[in-house]
Amino acid sequence: MKALLLFACILQSGLSLDNGLGKTPQMGWNSWNHFRCSIDANIVMQTADAMVSKGLKAAGYQYVNIDDCWQVARFPNKTIQSDPKKFPDMKQLADYVHSKGLKFGLYSDAGTKTCQKRPGSLGYEDIDAETYASWGVDYLKYDNCNNGGIKPEVRYPVMRDALNKTGRPIFYSLCEQGQDDPATWAPKVGNSWRTTRDIRPWWESFYPRAVLNDQWWKYAGPGGWNDPDMLEVGNGGNLTYNENIAHFSLWSLAKAPLLIGCDIHNMSKDTLDILTNSEVIAVNQDPLGVQGHRVNMTSDGAEVWAGPLSDKSVAVILLNSGSKTQNVTAHFSDIGMSGTASVRDLWAHEDQGTATDSISRSVDSHSIVMLRLTPKQL
Repeated sequence: MKALLLFACILQSGLSLDNGLGKTPQMGWNSWNHFRCSIDANIVMQTADAMVSKGLKAAGYQYVNIDDCWQVARFPNKTIQSDPKKFPDMKQLADYVHSKGLKFGLYSDAGTKTCQKRPGSLGYEDIDAETYASWGVDYLKYDNCNNGGIKPEVRYPVMRDALNKTGRPIFYSLCEQGQDDPATWAPKVGNSWRTTRDIRPWWESFYPRAVLNDQWWKYAGPGGWNDPDMLEVGNGGNLTYNENIAHFSLWSLAKAPLLIGCDIHNMSKDTLDILTNSEVIAVNQDPLGVQGHRVNMTSDGAEVWAGPLSDKSVAVILLNSGSKTQNVTAHFSDIGMSGTASVRDLWAHEDQGTATDSISRSVDSHSIVMLRLTPKQL
C-alpha cells in the first residue's frame, strides 16, 4: 500500500490544474438534491443565513451553489438571462452571500441546453465566463447534457480557459457524470470531476457510487478531486441514521466534495450533528490529500477502507455492507501500518486505548465504525 500511495502522490502532483483552488475538497451547499427547480433568491439568502447561524460556516462549509433552473434565455447581445422573477439580480445575490463571509456558485452546461432545457454554455463560454465573473461567481458546476455528441475532453477545456481569462478565481467543477472516465484526463481541466451518475437518498444509490468512485482513488489529490456526487445526508428517502453516518464518513475518507444537499434552514439536530463532526471533516480536509480507498472486503460484506493522513496517522472505516451484524477487522498490513497504534473513535469522540497489528469492531448492517490510528513510538 505504501508504494501505491507514493505512486498516487507523484501521479496527481504532475497532472493537477494549477489555478490555486481546491487544495482540499470543496465544502458547501448545493440546491439541487432537495429543491430541484423550486429554488429562488430568497431560499439562497435563507440558506446563507443558516450556514452562519447553525455553525456550518465555522465547520468549514463555504460555497452556496445554485444548480439548474436559474437561467431562462439569452438577451439580444447573447449574455445569459437569469429568471427575472426568481433571480432578479444575480450580482446583488452574490453580494449578499459574500457579505456573510461565504462564496457564491452557479450551474451551467457544456451543451446547447442544460439538463432541464435551460440555455447551456456550448458556444458561449467566453461571454458566460465574463458574465459570471462580473456577478462575483466563485464556483461553476458544469454539466453534460445536450452536448451534440462532442466528446467531453473537447468541450470542458474551453470553459476552463474562459474562466481563467476572466482573472477571477472560479472553482471549476466538472459534472461529466463519469462518461469518459474523467479521472484519467480531468485533473488538468478542473478542480473536481464527477465519476458517477446522479445520487439519490438511499443506500442502494450512495453505496454503489462510493464503490464506483473508489477505482479512481490514485488520480485525486490537492487541486483536483474525484466527485461521487453531492451529499444526501438529511434528505430523507429511506436513509437510516446509521446510513447517513456511513454516507458522510465514506465521502470524507474518499476526499470527496462535501456539498450539503438538504434544506439546512429546516434540518434536524441529528443531521446538523453529522454534518459538523469536526473530527470526520478533518479527515476530508487533511492537507496530504490522498484519497482513502477500500483495502479489503469479505464475501459477507465486511469491508475495510483506509487512507493516510499528514500526521502519519491512518483514517480507517470498518464498514458492514452486509445484511447482519458482524465483526469487521482491519489488519495493519493492509492499511500501511505495523506495530502498535493509539485508537481514536471519530463518532464516539473518544480515545479507545491501543491496538497491535489489527483492530476489530462489531458493526451493524449498513453501518460503520470510523477510527484514527496513530503509530506509537515504542
